[in-house]
Amino acid sequence: MPWIDLNADVGEIPAALADGSEERLLRLVTSANIACGGHAGTLDSMHAVLEITQRLGVAIGAHPGYPDPANFGRLEMAMTAAAIQESVFGQVAVLTILAEKKGVFVRHVKPHGALYNVAAKNIEVATAIAMGVRRWRDDIVLIGLAGSTMLQVWEAEGFRVAGEAFADRTYEPDGTLRARRHPDALITDPAAAAQQAVEIVEHGRVISITGTPIPVVARTLCVHGDTPGALDIVQAIRAAFAARGIEVRRLA
Repeated sequence: MPWIDLNADVGEIPAALADGSEERLLRLVTSANIACGGHAGTLDSMHAVLEITQRLGVAIGAHPGYPDPANFGRLEMAMTAAAIQESVFGQVAVLTILAEKKGVFVRHVKPHGALYNVAAKNIEVATAIAMGVRRWRDDIVLIGLAGSTMLQVWEAEGFRVAGEAFADRTYEPDGTLRARRHPDALITDPAAAAQQAVEIVEHGRVISITGTPIPVVARTLCVHGDTPGALDIVQAIRAAFAARGIEVRRLA
């Protein structure tokens, strides 16, 4: 039976926690990437998400980004490798300490936004992320864009890795994510997102904006918590997977 982990970026929008929509989303995924104070996230939001994920049995990971909440971590920052390492270490450490107090194990780290996209191509930035995580712990899975440089760098550093693909994002012909400045960067139609998710799992590919098939070897599939209609998208994906016998389970 084909299977995949289904993850969501969470703890980024206070209103989603307050109105319960974040919990409804978390009931449908197997892994949660929790914002930990860089691009978003506070001690209160981390506590709240940890309580929900612990109750639901959802695997948790740290979601560090550029320390730029004004731009939601989606603009590249001019930071040295040492500064990136320090920032990633601090963010991962905060979430991990909170989780351990609750008896919860942080299973993975997934960079956010511009930090993720830069690391996908930049060896120095990818290495800095790995070094920042290693300062806390190295027995952890690093999640990054399937087929990208960052996965190669992290494997060379001795980390376990998981290639990630996206149900709610469009792809360039080179396999990178289409920049959010383009109006077609997001897939907000639940049926289209579910179709892309099935393509990824069953056929190991996505179809780029030019119609070119791109091979994708992914063990985890992301839907962003702040994508409009995220809950509807995840529900459509789960329904499509159930109809095709695709198992959704968290990374080992």
